[in-house]
Amino acid sequence: MGNAASSSSSHAVVPPAYDITLQKHHQRHVIKPKRSKSAFSVLTLGCTSAPDYPESLPSQDTTLGDREEKISYEAPPPLYAFSTNDLLEDHAAAAYKDFQKDYPGYTSTWILDALRRSDFGRLDRVGETYVDYMGGSLYPESLIRVHTDFLHNNILGNTHSLNNASKLSAHCAEEARQAVLSFFRAPAGYTVVFTANASAALKLVGEAFPFVEGSTYVLGADSHNSVHGIRQYAKQRGADVHYIESTPTGGLEASDAKNILAAHRPHSSSTPSLFALTGQSNVSNSKNPLTLIRYASSLGYSTLLDAAALAPTSIVSLTDTPVDAMAVSFYKMFGFPTGVGALVVKESFLAQLNRPWFAGGTVDVVQAPGNIVTMVSEMHERFEDGTINYLNLPAITQGLRFLSAYLPFLPLRLSNLTHYLTTSLSELKHEQNGAPVVRVLSRIPCRKLKSVGEQSDAGSTISFIFLTPAGEQMPLSFIEHAASSQNISLRTGCMCNPGGAAALLSLRSDMDRLYPGVTMKEFEKHVGHELGVVRVSLGLASNFQDTYRVLRFASTMGEERSRRAMWRTWSDEKIGTAF
Repeated sequence: MGNAASSSSSHAVVPPAYDITLQKHHQRHVIKPKRSKSAFSVLTLGCTSAPDYPESLPSQDTTLGDREEKISYEAPPPLYAFSTNDLLEDHAAAAYKDFQKDYPGYTSTWILDALRRSDFGRLDRVGETYVDYMGGSLYPESLIRVHTDFLHNNILGNTHSLNNASKLSAHCAEEARQAVLSFFRAPAGYTVVFTANASAALKLVGEAFPFVEGSTYVLGADSHNSVHGIRQYAKQRGADVHYIESTPTGGLEASDAKNILAAHRPHSSSTPSLFALTGQSNVSNSKNPLTLIRYASSLGYSTLLDAAALAPTSIVSLTDTPVDAMAVSFYKMFGFPTGVGALVVKESFLAQLNRPWFAGGTVDVVQAPGNIVTMVSEMHERFEDGTINYLNLPAITQGLRFLSAYLPFLPLRLSNLTHYLTTSLSELKHEQNGAPVVRVLSRIPCRKLKSVGEQSDAGSTISFIFLTPAGEQMPLSFIEHAASSQNISLRTGCMCNPGGAAALLSLRSDMDRLYPGVTMKEFEKHVGHELGVVRVSLGLASNFQDTYRVLRFASTMGEERSRRAMWRTWSDEKIGTAF
C-alpha cells in the first residue's frame, strides 16, 4: 500500500559479506582530511562512517574583518610542482615570472598543480582550455576510477527493498547524507534531502512553503531563475513578492536588504514569510553577506540559501550560518555525478512544509480508492520522490572527501588568477586606435589573498564584453565561435540570471518595458545587440596557463587582421547553416 520497507532499510546494517573498502588506488600528492575511527584515504571509496572534516578550516562569510585562519606554507614547492612544458608554451614563461612577483602566495598552492597533472591531465593532452566551472566543474579522474571499481565489485539495489543489495544501497545513501552534513558543518537537527540538482531543491521549498494571503517572499534581483521561480508559488497563494535591487556590479547592499526585510517583516506566525539569499552570483561574481540570514531569521522569516555557486570554492558552515534550508548541486562542486543535488535542511523547517502531492518512497499507507495518506516516519524520505539515485550516491561521499582536501587552497589560487586576468583584460587596447578591447562588468575582489586558508570576498568568475574599435559590443555568438575555434570553453549569455545580467549591462529600465509574451529576439531587437555577457569562471583544476591562454585569445580581438579573419569564418558558417 505504501513504502513500509523504506524506513527500515535506511538504518540497515551492511552485511558482513560485503567488503566495500577499496585500498588499491594511487594516492600520492593528496592532503588527507582528519580521519574518524573508520575513515580511509581521500582517494578510497567505500561505505563506512563519514569522516570528521578538519575543524581548522575557517567558516565562510563575506564581511571584512571576520575571523580568518591563515596557514603557513612558506616552504618552496618541489620541482615536480611545476609543469615546465606548459609554462614555455606560447611564451608564457616570462609572463609567469612576472605573475609570481605580483602574486607570491600563488606558489603555496602548488599541490593543485600536482592535482592538475594527476587528475586533470586530459586538459593538456587534448589542448582544451576549460573556463566554465560555474557551468559545471570537471570531474577528477581518480573519482571516476574508484567509483567504477566500487560498482564493479559490489551489488546495489533499490533502497525501498530489504534484500542484501538494497541494504547496501541504503547504507551508502545514509553515509552520503552524513558526509554532506559533516562537510557543511551542520549541527544536530539538520538532515539531507537528495534531489536532481539545486534547482529541484529550490523548487521543493517553493512548492511546499505555506504561503498565504499576507505572506512575503523577499529575494535579490541578482539571483538564478530557480530562485526567481519561487515567486510563482508565492503569488498563486496570495503572497507579496519584494525584490532587493542589485548594485551596478551585481549583488546587494546589506543596508538595502535589511530595509526591505524590515519593511515587509511577517506580522505573525499566521503569515509565514520566506527570504531567499543567493550566496554567490553566477554572473556578477558577488558574494552576499551571510549575516543577513540571522537578521532575517530574527525578524521572523524562514530562510533559504542558494549555495550552488558558493559551495564549490568557499567554506560554508551551517553552524555559523544556521539557515533553514540550503540548496547545492554536487556536479558544480566536483564534477561527478550529474543529476544529484541536495537540500540541506532543518527537520523543524521540513515539518512546516506542505507538499502538494505524494509519490512512491514518501508514504507509508495510501488508501486507494479513498483519501487517507500516512507519510513515512523519516522526515527526509517524505521529500525524496520515487527512487533516489542510489548508484551514484557513493560518489558523493567520495567527492566531498576529495574536495575537502583541496578546498583550503582554492580561494588563494583562484583569487590570484582572477585578479591577474581581470587586470590584464582591462589593459588590452585595439591596435587601430588604442580603444579598450574589453569592458569588465563583474565584481572584482577588494583584496588580494596572500595565505592559504583565507576566504575571498568575491568569487572567481569574470563577466565582460568585447568592444569593437568604435566602442560597440561584439556579438556574443561571434566570441563563442572564435573561442571554440581556439579550444577555449567559456560561456556567453545571461546565465539564467536576468537580474544580475541586467544590472551589469545597465538594462534595468529596459526590464521595466517588457510585456507579457515578449521573446528574447524582440528584447534583443529593442536593445540593439545580443543580450548577455562573456563569462570566464575558474575552478578546481584552473592554473596560470589557462588564464594566459584566455588573455592571448582576448588580445587577438584587438588585432585587426586576426579579428577580421575570425569574423569571416564565423560569417561563412552562419551563412552555411542558414542555407
